[in-house]
Amino acid sequence: QVQLVESGGGLVQAGGSLRLSCAASERTFSFYAMGWFRQAPGKEREFVAAIRWSLGSTYYADSMKGRFAISRDNAKNTVYLQMNNLKPEDTAVYYCAARTGYTNNYYSRASYPYWGQGTQVTVSS
Repeated sequence: QVQLVESGGGLVQAGGSLRLSCAASERTFSFYAMGWFRQAPGKEREFVAAIRWSLGSTYYADSMKGRFAISRDNAKNTVYLQMNNLKPEDTAVYYCAARTGYTNNYYSRASYPYWGQGTQVTVSS
């Protein structure tokens, strides 16, 4: 059973930065893709960013382009989300997700069978 553990969330002022980490319990070379999603209170869980593990290709939600960056470290079995210029509307629980087989849809929650427990990010104005 794949386990994903997020860390790095917290409270930050608007304009600040945070780096989230997601450590996987197994070797990440078996993953086809990993992604980050977020869910604010009363809202649907939405796509943030994803990375195709083997090629390092990255995919972003339009509203995150230029502010967020996803990256990976094979040796540490870890994916990161660097978040810059944070805004109060970025406040949410951020979830890490993974899949081991092929997909051509990196943006859908349904593409990812494995999920972490989430880490809270709160941005104060």
